[in-house]
Amino acid sequence: MRVHRWFPTLYALARLGACRGAVRLSTTELARMLGCSQQTASRHLIALEREGLIRRKTSARGCIVEITPKGRNQLEDIYRNLHSILREGRPLAITIEGEVFTGLGEGAYYVMRRGYRRQFVKKLGFDPYPGTLNLRLTAEKDLKARMELELLPAVRINGFMCEDRTFGEVRCYPALINEEVEGAIVVASRSHYGPSVLEVISPVYLRERFNLKDGDRVRVRVLPHRRVEKAPPKSPES
Repeated sequence: MRVHRWFPTLYALARLGACRGAVRLSTTELARMLGCSQQTASRHLIALEREGLIRRKTSARGCIVEITPKGRNQLEDIYRNLHSILREGRPLAITIEGEVFTGLGEGAYYVMRRGYRRQFVKKLGFDPYPGTLNLRLTAEKDLKARMELELLPAVRINGFMCEDRTFGEVRCYPALINEEVEGAIVVASRSHYGPSVLEVISPVYLRERFNLKDGDRVRVRVLPHRRVEKAPPKSPES
């Protein structure tokens, strides 16, 4: 991950609340926070805007600045990597159990989009079965584990444009399902489900593999250090 030299400026803006919405500030105020000249602070804002990490408007009363989703992703990536480095030698073991339920039926449509599928193959190392296994989290320990999942570095599946619509980014966490099948937890930037639902993909049909029906419990153990990078297939099916 490339960390921009003006990261301290992005961090300072986040501390002022620019991740949650637009904030008003002067370059003099920002320079004081950074311990640099006003000219340097102004150059950093221009560079962050050029990189698409912030949105900025200038006025007589100062700047109105907001961190973009891209900028927030940069901050989250740094946070997760720092967390991983600081915990080195003490890996965060996450296991989540949930109850199988029948979802909205959209998993196959999204998983099989070429823009997603070729990235799954390249970055996760397997061609996913067309669909997701949906798990509802009911126990407090599993809901807590789901929150801790956000602390781990994710395999990012980039969003894309197709068929005159935008498909959002997906974060993936390689995992072992029921201690037998390798797959991944997928967390979509746009989802009908909240944090009490886990969506899992794998190269096999998990319901058939484990003879699952709604209400059965499935155990998912996250494998945070497993990373695969393969060449994309030449012509995956849409």
